[in-house]
Amino acid sequence: MSTLKEILTRRPLAATIRLTVPAGGARPAPPVGPALGQYRLNLMAFCKDFNARTQKYKPDTPMAVTITAFKDNTFEFIVKSPSVTWYLKRAAGIESGSSRPSHVVASSITLKHVYEIAKIKQSDPYCQYMSLESISKSIIGTANSMGIKVVKDLD
Repeated sequence: MSTLKEILTRRPLAATIRLTVPAGGARPAPPVGPALGQYRLNLMAFCKDFNARTQKYKPDTPMAVTITAFKDNTFEFIVKSPSVTWYLKRAAGIESGSSRPSHVVASSITLKHVYEIAKIKQSDPYCQYMSLESISKSIIGTANSMGIKVVKDLD
């Protein structure tokens, strides 16, 4: 339950914006510009902050960002790590998954790849309280639905 002070200091929300932006590549051009511009948010401030937060990632890594826009034209944003499917495609060395997942195998990865992806995803806000085992099981399920076979070690 919220305290009275928290209720009184809350700022009214204008919108919640979800974008996928390349790491270090936020510019006031589309898709960032129109999405933030319609809520009269400071584009350059967002671009500078986002690029500073994502400079440790390789350029062109797709980063999911959730922007909370307030009615007083201020904003806050949370940067999440890239999606599991992006990591799986990179680990398997493929452009896209199988067109027939349970019938045609697109590629294969090892359990070590799955474990490394799970360690990275554990730092995400929604996964920080999940065990490494449960994150790994979720990643294996995603790999199976993409047509990527998970093996103990590659032959």
